Amino acid sequence: MKYSRYRTGPNSLRRFFVKGLMALPATIFLSASCFAASPSTAEINTTGLAITDDTVTVGILHSLTGTMAISETGAQEAEKLAIKQINDMGGILGRKIEIIQEDGASDWPTFAEKSRKLLVKDKVAAVFGAWTSASRKAVLPVFEKENGLLYYPTFYEGLEQSKNVIYTGQEATQQILDGLNWVAKEKKAKTFYLIGSDYIWPRTSMKIARKHIENVLGGRVVGEEYKPLGNTQFGSVINKIRLKKPDVIYAAVVGGSNVAWFKQLKAAGITSKKQTLLTISVTEDEVLGIGGENLEGFYSIMKYFQSLENENNKAFVAAFKEMWGKDSVIGDVTQAAYLGPWLWKAAVEKAGSFDVDKIVAASEAGDIELKTAPEGYVKLHKNHHLWSVARVGKWNKDGQATVVYESKLLEPDPFPAGYQ
Repeated sequence: MKYSRYRTGPNSLRRFFVKGLMALPATIFLSASCFAASPSTAEINTTGLAITDDTVTVGILHSLTGTMAISETGAQEAEKLAIKQINDMGGILGRKIEIIQEDGASDWPTFAEKSRKLLVKDKVAAVFGAWTSASRKAVLPVFEKENGLLYYPTFYEGLEQSKNVIYTGQEATQQILDGLNWVAKEKKAKTFYLIGSDYIWPRTSMKIARKHIENVLGGRVVGEEYKPLGNTQFGSVINKIRLKKPDVIYAAVVGGSNVAWFKQLKAAGITSKKQTLLTISVTEDEVLGIGGENLEGFYSIMKYFQSLENENNKAFVAAFKEMWGKDSVIGDVTQAAYLGPWLWKAAVEKAGSFDVDKIVAASEAGDIELKTAPEGYVKLHKNHHLWSVARVGKWNKDGQATVVYESKLLEPDPFPAGYQ
């Protein structure tokens, strides 16, 4: 299955493709030209990482197989696009980026094992990867023990901040709380049915959602249920939803289970004509497997949709399709994954070093920003998360979303008071 990634680039980017290059505008960088003289390896690599006079090696760690492959394939494609574009512009500190790719196989112990290999055996300078919170929690002790650096792209529940992780997706205040505020106001919603896959992210997200619904919105949760990852049987949940008649189905079903979930909802006659559904886990990547006709009129809250109307996104979408095929699509996490290599490049060049401690210090300075990201302006906060905008998209039959709501630029707050 192919997925397309957006490129952050100028209107002239198509001309670069004709020449066999991919380029981004200079405004995305915060450092000196990548074509300047290369500093010595001894000067920029004092901790024994896989760096030579000409190359720097990184890891990509996502599920290429198993139930999460439907969601994670696009992320690794986006990371490869960003790395290719960086290499076409001269690399980082005069060094081309080489990739070692590993498959987490939708299995959390495998993620931990592969991350240990990348850091200890391969000595990669950074890793771009993980998707589920379960995979992130599995690799986190490894990155902290080995002092590695992970760029994690997925929207998640928050309640975490690690020296060794840069979070390029949204945390709860930028997605869960903002989305619930929107649906309560726009749909006059008072009752909610919560449904998610059974692991840390959906359960923690629903705990946060319940607190917000009951304590802030004055609403009521009329049902809450979780199904195992990979589950394809939702008949009993659908029957309960029919009985409870909630104003909103609030969903955090992930991966391949989404295909069965939405098809069975439609088969049961639960469509947007009769029911409001807001999901925090469905992007264009999943819709490609679900089919737009099976969730037409339902809503997702993300920070990015492929349909965003701005020149940076148009160039990005074109670049991704050029690299991965005209039928590929781009989802929220894919775009967030694309930002990882660019943020790493900016921090490395600001630090003048590939050493993790120096990169972290540069990242925490509060002045690393991407002015031409496909989603729009983003800035790296000292808490390792991004300032970003929340958007609600209404799904169309063609598998694309119409943005019906856009927030102001939201400051990340991974530890919101009253939700821990």
